[in-house]
Amino acid sequence: MSPCCMGGRPQVDRPAWAQIAALSSVDEVAGLDFGASAMLASAAAWSPNPENPPFYVDLPVRDGELQADVAARWAASDPIAMLDQYVANLGRLSALAVDSGDRDGNITRTSGVLSGRLAAFGVDHDFEIYDGDHVNRIAERLGTHVLPFFTTHLASDGR
Repeated sequence: MSPCCMGGRPQVDRPAWAQIAALSSVDEVAGLDFGASAMLASAAAWSPNPENPPFYVDLPVRDGELQADVAARWAASDPIAMLDQYVANLGRLSALAVDSGDRDGNITRTSGVLSGRLAAFGVDHDFEIYDGDHVNRIAERLGTHVLPFFTTHLASDGR
């Protein structure tokens, strides 16, 4: 569902980088908006640093400057970039689906790129661009698409 953070390097000019860097405690994270929270979560996944409290991450932007070493770590974790390495495993999946809203910014474009790359490698998958943005139809999409998809494709031992 609306896979973010693919196909590019971190945007240096986003005010959220300074917001995140200014935080001094985990309690302050609750005050971040969705985008800044997602950026911090991405840092936790893609550039952890056990020696950098309080969040134990490295940010790809510091003081308005791209940190090339951290940005490289983020780029290495990009699903589109990793596709070549894992295409054989993806081909063994019993089902794969990608969707995003038509007003989901860069996510709409990069979801299409991912689908195109999967198709080029012959990986069977479903792909849909629907009328919506990143958050306005989540509950509906879960009920009408995601859960039925899992019901159809996940193995069951009959319980």
